[in-house]
Amino acid sequence: MEAILIPISLFAIVPVIVLIVSLNGRKRNADLQETVQKAIEKGVELTPESIRALGVKPRSQYSDLRSGVICVAIALAFIILGASIEQMAGENVLPVMIGIAAFPGLVGLALIAMHFLLHDKK
Repeated sequence: MEAILIPISLFAIVPVIVLIVSLNGRKRNADLQETVQKAIEKGVELTPESIRALGVKPRSQYSDLRSGVICVAIALAFIILGASIEQMAGENVLPVMIGIAAFPGLVGLALIAMHFLLHDKK
């Protein structure tokens, strides 16, 4: 019983960390919305400089490209993992891993295409 708790805790820590980070981000966004709402109610003019001072960062023009490249890299990692498992174990897992890699790969290609198609439009 105790021997199984160690692997479970190792795999459970990742979702816990993701949950904590996303809850903190959600709380920060709610606090920011509340601050902006109070400023609007008091009649304070919100300029782009004041919004940046509150901590709102403008979205980078390369964020779609960056996310797309990361997704394509994850897809390539799945393909390499499948090839190495197939070579080491002799199992026919490469087609399965290519199927799994298709999801982040196609999302990545779509993000890269969006970056180049919508690059000039604001």
